Amino acid sequence: MTTIGPIIFRAGDRICWKAIGDDGLPIRRYGFINGRPNGNGRVVVMFDGELKGETVVAIGELEPVNIMTVDLVIDDVELLNDPTLRQALVGLWSSEAELAGLVVENVVQLGTGVRDVTGLGYALAELQSAGELYVLRAVIDSTYVTVRADVPRRFERPRR
Repeated sequence: MTTIGPIIFRAGDRICWKAIGDDGLPIRRYGFINGRPNGNGRVVVMFDGELKGETVVAIGELEPVNIMTVDLVIDDVELLNDPTLRQALVGLWSSEAELAGLVVENVVQLGTGVRDVTGLGYALAELQSAGELYVLRAVIDSTYVTVRADVPRRFERPRR
C-alpha cells in the first residue's frame, strides 16, 4: 500500500496487522487502535476476539482498513486459468472483507470474469460499499494472485 505522508492513527481506528508467523506462514489480524501512539512509534491494539487490548505493535506494521486495502493473496497464478476457480475468488474475498469488518453490498459477479486490458488479470464482480461502486479484480503479481476491490476505470461503464 502506498500513502502520501505518514498515517496518523487514532483510538478506535480499524486496522490490519500483517506478519510472518513462526511457521513461515503469513498472519493477518484485524482490530482497533486502543490508545494513542507513544513516542517510540508503538501503539496498543485490541485485536478481534481479545477482551484485553494490551498488545503493543509498531505503527509501521499496521494498515488502515477500508474497502480498497482488504486483499486476498494466493500463491497460485494458475488459479486464474480455471473459470470456476475464478468465480470462487469472489466468495473468498467477500469472507476476508467480512473479517475486516466491512459492509459489502450488491455483489454482482461478472460471469467467469472479464479479462483486463493489461492481460494480467480479470474483473470478477461489481460491488458497493458505503454507497460507492467498486470492481473486484484478480491480478497476477509476480508469483501471486491478488484479489482486491478497486474503483471502476474510466472505460468501464457504471451500472444503472
